Amino acid sequence: MAAVSEDEALDFVVSLHRMVRLLRRARPEPRVQPTPLIVLALLNQYGPCRVGVLAERAACTQPTITAAVGRLEAGGLVRREPDPADGRATRVVMTAPGRRELVRMARGEAEALAGRLATLPPEDVRKVLEAGRVLRRLTDCD
Repeated sequence: MAAVSEDEALDFVVSLHRMVRLLRRARPEPRVQPTPLIVLALLNQYGPCRVGVLAERAACTQPTITAAVGRLEAGGLVRREPDPADGRATRVVMTAPGRRELVRMARGEAEALAGRLATLPPEDVRKVLEAGRVLRRLTDCD
């Protein structure tokens, strides 16, 4: 396969940003900002994690994740508990209200995306969904 040109990569990045912005606008009352939402999604995907692991998986700094966890904890969406592997460390655990909030917000975005996808031919829908699986592989740190 030929290398991707900078213009093609830029066009793709701009399209991704536009899609993310469109989906964020579709959220019902966005109570959780993007970084805390990523933390909830990571906890949902991987289970309880230390802050450092969350920072690595979110590709941001530990202070940024610590602040996000603090906001989520204040809202009752996560809690900290001792790490069973190391009693000196703590890990972050999503609470039942955190899971409900994640689902609520994801549902609004999913509905907006489904509406957009419904305007495309079935072949294009399959391509978009496959691109989503490929993007997941690109962004997974494990």
